[in-house]
Amino acid sequence: MKRYQHIFFDLDHTLWDFETNSKLALQQIFDENELSNKGITSFEKFHEKYVPINDRYWARYHNGIVNKAQVRHGRFYDTLLQFGVKDTELAEKMAESYVTLSPRMTALFPNAVEVLNYLQQKYKLHLITNGFAEVQWIKLEHSGLRAFFEHIIISEEVGTQKPDKEIFEIAMQRAGTTADACIMIGDNYNTDIQGAKSAGIDQVFFNPGKNRKREPVTYEITTLMELKGIL
Repeated sequence: MKRYQHIFFDLDHTLWDFETNSKLALQQIFDENELSNKGITSFEKFHEKYVPINDRYWARYHNGIVNKAQVRHGRFYDTLLQFGVKDTELAEKMAESYVTLSPRMTALFPNAVEVLNYLQQKYKLHLITNGFAEVQWIKLEHSGLRAFFEHIIISEEVGTQKPDKEIFEIAMQRAGTTADACIMIGDNYNTDIQGAKSAGIDQVFFNPGKNRKREPVTYEITTLMELKGIL
């Protein structure tokens, strides 16, 4: 087996359970703002509308169409509009609450800490994540993940994001290594896997949903525990 020295991890949807943590924060926001009294009959209906709107805002952000402030506010304003609630002040209040609450949630994928403890004994671990810097740092600190990583590369801080080859090159430069000694672990086929491949880095596609992939990957797993058999 090829000998790796450095492992790059993605954060959201790979180690930090984004869906669970986001839903917990949104439920709290729904309750605190008494949205059920504003014509939104249930949290489930609110969440069902919010998720695709949020996804669209993030896609537009990654394509340079909207900025950070527009993502944070717009996703809530547009979701409220789906229920006939046109309230800029309420949307802003919810946006602020979400940025405060969500990154402080601590749900991780099963066995994340156990696997990181195992890998840390054998490799140098680093993190490459897209997202807003202050939010990602809070996630890392509150979840206890920060201590596992020697270098943390956040897209907003370095001015480029996955899948751009440049962010992987920055990560390798900071780690003092080259592509042949590295492997990238992530859940997003386009940003993590294709991005790593463009930089000549081997990949582990974390694919718990068993989604289809368009091209071969170095390794594919459905649980983090499978990393012990690979690494």
